[in-house]
Amino acid sequence: MAKSINRKPMPLVVLSTGFVLLWLFLAAFPFIWTAWGSFKVEADFFSRADWMNAITGPATTAQTGGPFTGSGYEGAWIEQEFWRAVLNTGIVVFAVVTISLTVGTLGGYALARSGFRYTFWILIAALIFRAMPHVTLVSGYLLPFFEMNIWGYLPTTIIVLVAINQPFTLWMLHSFFLTIPKDLDESAMVDGCTRFQAFRLAVIPVMWPGVVTTGLFSFLLAYNDFTVTSMLLSQENQTMIPKINSFLGSTQQEGKVMYAVAAAVSAMAPLFVLVMVFQRQIVSGLTAGAVKG
Repeated sequence: MAKSINRKPMPLVVLSTGFVLLWLFLAAFPFIWTAWGSFKVEADFFSRADWMNAITGPATTAQTGGPFTGSGYEGAWIEQEFWRAVLNTGIVVFAVVTISLTVGTLGGYALARSGFRYTFWILIAALIFRAMPHVTLVSGYLLPFFEMNIWGYLPTTIIVLVAINQPFTLWMLHSFFLTIPKDLDESAMVDGCTRFQAFRLAVIPVMWPGVVTTGLFSFLLAYNDFTVTSMLLSQENQTMIPKINSFLGSTQQEGKVMYAVAAAVSAMAPLFVLVMVFQRQIVSGLTAGAVKG
């Protein structure tokens, strides 16, 4: 009886299943198409005569002797030294996430446990700062960076990205700390822990999903940033996104568009791995944040 009540009408099941499959196809198609095209030559992937050339690859076969080629990856990674951009991106992302989470965790915990009214205004100021366009924050510091001879270096970019990202991590972690009862750390302090020990041993393990979720968003900000990195980094210190843009920008003169396609696929791969590894913590963290937010 209970099964017949919970059973959904067949037309509704077919409609919902079809909608999900259509959404998955539309969402995944650009990535699959780009990954497929990265193993073709430019004449096939950007063919104006027949779009089927991107699938069958007649020009790729004529130029390389096979329907697939890795010339795009070879040109990007070896000839254009895309690996340097990958290394620079790794340094920037690691530093931004580490600093943002360390400062944001301590600050969010302090604001969540503080009973003073100025806490609200600190968070409002952080929100206003986060809402400002990045270009307005960076352009004002360009002249001092030039005068101090610190323009073009990774540490300068890391500091600016941390400054932009810190209000967001503060807000996120503050919300997560509010979901944790004060009794938890107060009980730990009654048992003999100091304030920091109670924070490290009793609170942090409980809010691990929130830390992972906030760290992921910090990672994405540093990983995908174009405005700050393109304005503050010299050519030899470029990260991946400005490097890919430089390939596209020189298409008409040097025909490096397939380098850009291969580099874009290379940049997408770590994001899929990251989300798949931390999917449970991300879902738990988003749900916990939504309860309080």
